[in-house]
Amino acid sequence: MPSSIELPAGLGTIIQIILFFLGAYTLAFWLSMVIWTFADIRSRSRDILVTILSVLLVLVFNIPGLVIYLVLRPKQTLAEAYQRALEEEALLQDIEDQYVCPGCKQKIEADFLVCPNCHTQLKDRCANCGRLLNLKWNICPYCGQ
Repeated sequence: MPSSIELPAGLGTIIQIILFFLGAYTLAFWLSMVIWTFADIRSRSRDILVTILSVLLVLVFNIPGLVIYLVLRPKQTLAEAYQRALEEEALLQDIEDQYVCPGCKQKIEADFLVCPNCHTQLKDRCANCGRLLNLKWNICPYCGQ
């Protein structure tokens, strides 16, 4: 003798509606995780294979896949890596722009005429305009004399 549980007429419909919304919410959450993963890995890598594998990881394994992705993803975005490279380049440029005396190799300022340590002549003054000239220049680039 088969036994079946009879539910009141309205209760079965309410349970179906709740299950429908719960399924829709789960699907929306799952899709949002996949879309977020795609956007995040695109900001961190240009490699298409890494992008595909990251999205598939979350697509197939859902929340555990997202956790694995968060552990394995690159630490910096491409913008952060670019900014860091610019900062390093600026620091290197600052180091290269420091002036040293050709005689004693001590630090000097860009507008020194003579090295204060070894008295090596570093620059000349233009007789016409008074601006500093490199010793290699034959003519003043400022006034043409």
